[in-house]
Amino acid sequence: MIARPLDLASRLRPPHQGTGALHYVNVGVLMLYFSFFGSRFVLAPGLGVDFQLPQLPGAREGAVQTSAYVINVLRSGQIFTEDGLVDMGQLRGWLKARAGRERNPTLLIRASSGVTLAELVEIQGAAREAGFARVLWGAEEPGADKGQADLK
Repeated sequence: MIARPLDLASRLRPPHQGTGALHYVNVGVLMLYFSFFGSRFVLAPGLGVDFQLPQLPGAREGAVQTSAYVINVLRSGQIFTEDGLVDMGQLRGWLKARAGRERNPTLLIRASSGVTLAELVEIQGAAREAGFARVLWGAEEPGADKGQADLK
């Protein structure tokens, strides 16, 4: 071996035997990071599997392409935007910020079938107040196959 003529092997430190506290510090820093700077993609609540749009005859014929602004409203009163869960006060600010980005913006409200008309009208009024030119309510064609409705 090349190290034998210089006796380098005797001058090396022995390998460390303990695991040390560094691993616990790393886990603590990761937990702190996710608690303060939690990602909406990793730990945020989402739409449940029971989310269904109301059914309306002629919904497919009246379909219109919207801009990138879509909100989801659950029957429990939760409102989801692209930024995550918001309440009605935060939604007004979100709508104002988005309406100023483009000319004649369109908002699509995807409301679960249990959402009351009063809630939808309040959200539509807030969107019109913020400057949205059109506010659309999402619906599905009755009896339409869910897989085919998503493709069209």
